[in-house]
Amino acid sequence: MKGTAMKTGFVWHEIYMWHSTGRHAGVYQPGLTIQPGVPFEEAETKRRFKNLLEVSGLGEQLQPIKALALTEQQLLAVHTPAYLEQLQQLSDGPGGLVCANTPVGHGSYEIAALAAGGVVAAVDAVLQGTVRNAYALVRPPGHHAEPDQGMGFCLLANAALAARHALDQHGLTRIAIVDWDVHHGNGAQRIFWDDPRVLTVSIHQDGNYPAHTGHAHELGGGAGTGYNLNVPLPAGCGEGAYLAAFDTLILPALRAYRPQLIIVPCGFDAGAYDPLGRMMLHSDSYRAMTQRLMDLADHCCDGRLVLCHEGGYEPNTVPYMGLAVMETLSGQRTAIVDPNLADMRGITGQALQPHQQQWITHLQHVLHSPLFEEGLRT
Repeated sequence: MKGTAMKTGFVWHEIYMWHSTGRHAGVYQPGLTIQPGVPFEEAETKRRFKNLLEVSGLGEQLQPIKALALTEQQLLAVHTPAYLEQLQQLSDGPGGLVCANTPVGHGSYEIAALAAGGVVAAVDAVLQGTVRNAYALVRPPGHHAEPDQGMGFCLLANAALAARHALDQHGLTRIAIVDWDVHHGNGAQRIFWDDPRVLTVSIHQDGNYPAHTGHAHELGGGAGTGYNLNVPLPAGCGEGAYLAAFDTLILPALRAYRPQLIIVPCGFDAGAYDPLGRMMLHSDSYRAMTQRLMDLADHCCDGRLVLCHEGGYEPNTVPYMGLAVMETLSGQRTAIVDPNLADMRGITGQALQPHQQQWITHLQHVLHSPLFEEGLRT
């Protein structure tokens, strides 16, 4: 186990906040029937997270990690030439859309390449042993980006690019991506569908986004069969259901797989007040999930754990959820008290409900990969 005196690494660059999503109204383009407004994926929520780290005093205890933009050759390890060309052309001009809900502003290609590079730099720092673990507060997000398209606010597949880098440059042979964004991690699923060197796990709201992916029967293909695990939960799940799913589904699979590195696409949109999810997590829920993965990482891979920022669109609550994760990663509790915690904890249904337990039990039978079954026995 790495020494507890080692610091938690932190990736941040102000230019991440300069990625422009335009004057969208939520997820829509404004027009004669849609009043211009504020896009859901905007800079302020992430900047407030960073600001709370500074106000709490924790920011100065973190080890800064410098991001370097990924080159086109590095991006081609995951993305197609045609898609990168499309993205570059939009970025060089006044911007545009790569899909209906995913805008590109002037310079967004360069910012996205630096965001992906930030996650790669976090992985390098963890694998080289210069930090205990790391969080990359990057933007634009990445977990919906597929090889040939961006979608769901995501331009480049940040976590998947970092995993590919760890395979190719560090010689790792078992990496786990554990995605707890409220939306399905379709990007990593598609990229590593037939690759057993990367176990892709996604716990998300069933049928939210993308509506056509994320089903439990999607277990991977070819040599990767059994190495893609989806844990779709019904809307309305709180801390009880999430932790039950972790303890009975996700952690057994990870124990069996014994990853050499865990990468977490960390979305806070499963929070109780988020406009784009219908789940009920709070800051202590994220604290508990982080601690579970830290304990497992300490047991199987010398604590090698990297989180990269994804969704989370409620500016008053996301910073406190983020702080809870950073406190857990660093082992340092600050004097900041989450003003939302009592109200969120008091929402009816936070405990595991009977129908949720039935669904999780059902998933135990659907997730019938040999890997998962082995994990249940260990």
